[in-house]
Amino acid sequence: MTLRAVDLFSPSASIFRCGTADFLQKQTNKYQQESTDIIEDQQALNRLVERLNTETTLAFDLEADSLHHYTEKVCLIQVSTNSETALIDPLAPLDLSPLAPILANPAVRKVFHGADYDMRSLYRDFGFEVRNLFDTMIASQFLGEKEVGLAAALKKRFGVELDKKYQKADWSKRPFSPQMIEYAMKDTSLLIKLYLQLEDELRAKGRLAWVEEESEIVSCVRAASRDNEPLFLRFKGAAKLKPRSLAVLEKLLLFRDERARKRDVPPFRILGNEPLRELAELLPRTAADLTGIPGISQKLIDTYGREILNVVAQGLSIPAEKLPHYPTVQRVIKDRYQEERLKRLKEWREGKGAALGLSVGIIANNSLLEALSEAAPDSLEKLAGIPGLKRWQKQEFGAELLDLLKNVS
Repeated sequence: MTLRAVDLFSPSASIFRCGTADFLQKQTNKYQQESTDIIEDQQALNRLVERLNTETTLAFDLEADSLHHYTEKVCLIQVSTNSETALIDPLAPLDLSPLAPILANPAVRKVFHGADYDMRSLYRDFGFEVRNLFDTMIASQFLGEKEVGLAAALKKRFGVELDKKYQKADWSKRPFSPQMIEYAMKDTSLLIKLYLQLEDELRAKGRLAWVEEESEIVSCVRAASRDNEPLFLRFKGAAKLKPRSLAVLEKLLLFRDERARKRDVPPFRILGNEPLRELAELLPRTAADLTGIPGISQKLIDTYGREILNVVAQGLSIPAEKLPHYPTVQRVIKDRYQEERLKRLKEWREGKGAALGLSVGIIANNSLLEALSEAAPDSLEKLAGIPGLKRWQKQEFGAELLDLLKNVS
């Protein structure tokens, strides 16, 4: 079956030649009155791929189910051209491999918004790699936009509203409601138009190459395998816990993970992070000790109370010599010249950010400033070898940085 969203965005009624908001609403109304089929058979996908192969710019987005299942997965792929929007069901018995050459083709611009998660997901679920990525969220950041979310961009530039509640929907459920389909279509139907506007503005400011390099970096992001490391390393605030509490926290995290896996829900639906931290700090011994802990309801006590107390007891029984310790990073002792260089670099960054209308984190992150202050390069060749320094930063700021650093010896 083929989704008739293709008809909604036909060349004869292109959103790029009509009033954006009025057109989108009229087409959505029309769409909701018609039968809605998602691309979920091979012939329909192959026909779509044939059309996509004639394009030079494509917009993509993904919907997933990370808030509803233990193992998250891509549940919908949206793709738009200048003249159509299609929705692909990756949970259907489809061979999606025909999409791989399109995504990997460096001659075709692929537009995503906030692509980091999408790059990880496409590679994790399908082995897809993306070349010639343009991230419109990064573009918005490099134009100094205060709000860089897609909903904010579409509202500001086109007057189109996105219902954010569908960001948290369970996209693994079938069938989709008309409202979910409308939301999914809006996510990419205006993305090429947004990209073209941002590209023009970046080119006018001389920042297009900056965003293209940053987008290229994001296109290579992959999910790291962390199967063999303690769970507490991914837990915010664990570094502040004492070894005994850290041991209890690890036991609680393993317990939560096991229960979540069995119920096929995200771990936070079993037990939230804040009550977990409280349990690890308070080390309850009895059922009465559980009462009153923020986030620990009576229902949760009735369901898991006995198990939680057993898990805490396991952590308490670990011998002192076997308790875990949170790894610490050895801080490099700076000499006074390095301290002065770092101070000047931060002052330079503040001034440059203000002059360009950009946040200081975009100009240069703290890690880069630390590396520059430590290495104190005195040539462009040495500057290029600084870890984390990007090509656009070297080209744009290289001479300034060298001049600043050479005056501190």
